[in-house]
Amino acid sequence: MNRSKRLFSVLPLVTVTLLGVACGQGPGPGVSGSNRVGYFTQWGVYSGNTVKKVLEDSGAAANLTHVNYAFGDVTEAGVCASLDPWADWQKPTAPADSVDGAGDGDAQVLKGNFEELRELKAKHPDLKVLISLGGWTKSKWFSNAVLTPESRIRLARSCVDLFIRGNLPESGAGVAAGVFDGIDVDWEYPGAEGNEGNIVRREDTRNFTLFLSELRRQLDAVRPGLLLTAATSAAQAKAAKLELGDIGTSLDFLNVMTYDFHGSWEAKGPTNFHSTLRADPVSPGTAAERAFNVADAASFYVAAGFPREKINIGIPYYGKGWKGVADVNHGLYQPAASALGDKGYRDLEALNYPKFRDPVTGQMWIYNGDEFWAYEDAQSVAAKAAWAKAQGLGGVMVWSLETDSPDGALTKAIAGALK
Repeated sequence: MNRSKRLFSVLPLVTVTLLGVACGQGPGPGVSGSNRVGYFTQWGVYSGNTVKKVLEDSGAAANLTHVNYAFGDVTEAGVCASLDPWADWQKPTAPADSVDGAGDGDAQVLKGNFEELRELKAKHPDLKVLISLGGWTKSKWFSNAVLTPESRIRLARSCVDLFIRGNLPESGAGVAAGVFDGIDVDWEYPGAEGNEGNIVRREDTRNFTLFLSELRRQLDAVRPGLLLTAATSAAQAKAAKLELGDIGTSLDFLNVMTYDFHGSWEAKGPTNFHSTLRADPVSPGTAAERAFNVADAASFYVAAGFPREKINIGIPYYGKGWKGVADVNHGLYQPAASALGDKGYRDLEALNYPKFRDPVTGQMWIYNGDEFWAYEDAQSVAAKAAWAKAQGLGGVMVWSLETDSPDGALTKAIAGALK
């Protein structure tokens, strides 16, 4: 199909059900799970994005199975640490901002986000909360920390002591016990380039497997049932650096970051989707670039031996934008004057620009004659969740919850497709 002649509409082109299952790509059907994993950012508390506001008042907690608290640090010394003890367990929460409405007293030892997460779990007993380690900016020292058997044992022990046993520095042993139900390892990336300055070794591939095995062993020694998960790249070249046939024995599930396929690093365009469900044979770029899509990423992981029922696909709650985009094809796949960066779902919906949907990729975008934004709305996230369920995958992971609407529209749409 000639992309310049593809017709689009501001009305839905295909129902959620059709988008969810009629793709003909990706892993075949199997027994599906219903994991609904949402990342909550530690630093959000400084801009009013509290546990109460983002997780409780929005209704998100009632519609999630897991919350990943981002992030814990892996330090140059090769141990786990808090990135911000004040936000984590020292900052008093006022009654109006607390989940239980009581707030934190002066003599209370555990305060901050950790206490609010504990209160949230009391209201939602089935909700699991995990500490996520690393992330894009804090993956520098992973390679050193897992280099030897001794260093792997030390790192795992420090993570378990701090976040699972709850032994907080200067606060006491066991103070935060029970806040976290497991650990999510977000090393970006073992054996592959990530943020500038990261240490990368060929040995990372094997050492990542060995570290997960050691961490699994230490978690089980504390209490069977504690969770171990990881966040990994959708890029096949990076995923190929993982021993996918082996790490599945240690992990409860894997969150594949199926987003950021395109963005501001392509300042002059062409405009494109950054979280494509299916490949578009006429999209710009190489065949390898067109392979950046959810269906092909899931297929790669399954073919490499990772259990399909443990794969969660990633959905972004933000979009990528360009400006100075010519009014051709409603701005899709067109050159741009410059990139606009990222913007959250709630802010993009507020723009109220004309909305378009592409039945080939399963994606949507908005365009006002100059600005182009590709992002996800309630219809598209429900379609992706329905697709994951139809393919027998584990479920869905989202980054990140504070950019959803105040009433949790995206999270509720995902839950409706997976419950």
